[in-house]
Amino acid sequence: MTEPKPPLVLMTHTLPAEWISSLQGKCRVLLGPIDATAFAPHLLDQISEAQGLFTLLTIPIDRDILTRAVQLQVVSNMAAGVDNIDIAACTQLGIPVGNTPGVLTEGTADLTMALLLSIARNLPQASHDARTGKWKTWSPTGWLGADLSGATLGIIGMGKIGQAVARRALGFGMNIVYYDTQPKEDIPATLLSIEELLKTSDFVSLHTPLTENTYHLLNTTRLGLLKSTAFLINTSRGAVIDPDALHRSLSEGKFAGAALDVTDPEPLPLDHPLFQLTNCFILPHIGSATYNTRCRMAELACENLLAGLSGKRLPHCVNPEVYRGC
Repeated sequence: MTEPKPPLVLMTHTLPAEWISSLQGKCRVLLGPIDATAFAPHLLDQISEAQGLFTLLTIPIDRDILTRAVQLQVVSNMAAGVDNIDIAACTQLGIPVGNTPGVLTEGTADLTMALLLSIARNLPQASHDARTGKWKTWSPTGWLGADLSGATLGIIGMGKIGQAVARRALGFGMNIVYYDTQPKEDIPATLLSIEELLKTSDFVSLHTPLTENTYHLLNTTRLGLLKSTAFLINTSRGAVIDPDALHRSLSEGKFAGAALDVTDPEPLPLDHPLFQLTNCFILPHIGSATYNTRCRMAELACENLLAGLSGKRLPHCVNPEVYRGC
């Protein structure tokens, strides 16, 4: 008797073999390009036979893909966020969706503080000037920055990452205020409305997921509430800020500067006007980019994938309603 084939998994990107070693012998994996920005054609050719999708947040998984994947049992996203996936369609089709929460908290919080420190102390401009011959001598008025000690940090979204940032900022002697839908009792911080937070903060850091309610949460009106000396840091999702409003506000000097690990769109085109601003520091979405963090994210994604393929509940499921009645 012929043994059944292992389930087919379409992986939207190529990952290091050691990160996904737990899949070996348990499924057939068809890999996409290492730098994929869309669902690869050779993967789409196999979509009707796929029982699992292993995805990264740069690849949209929309209803069209899902309805073509007639044998699909699980979607496993190697990210904490799942805004690249049509969750409603997955739920309607009875497909559980997994994510990788928790493991990127510390890495993203570390990068947030790195961005905060960099833009507060004017490091990008100082480094550029040192490399281009503008550093002539020690200058008492050159490359002046802002102090963290005694400054107020406003955190929008006091989830796990927001709280991790708050703990770090307290070590720098900062005062913490925050906006969230739920009060937090275990962090010495003051809950404010988003408008009051923007008005009073010296630094504002975004740590909210991208939803219908948070899309362009910071628009022209809200950005206009920031102090002229304030700095804005975003390590959440690019579309939480209206990019056109951000460019106008920064180019007109409405506030001091922004440091972005995420953008809208992503990646930004090289001719995007935000790249022309000296008060806007942009990184290529590296919040979770430590070896241990990315490796653990892949391991969690594999755990979700294998659970879904075997008909078990996903360890980290974002639409648990698919299990109702089971």
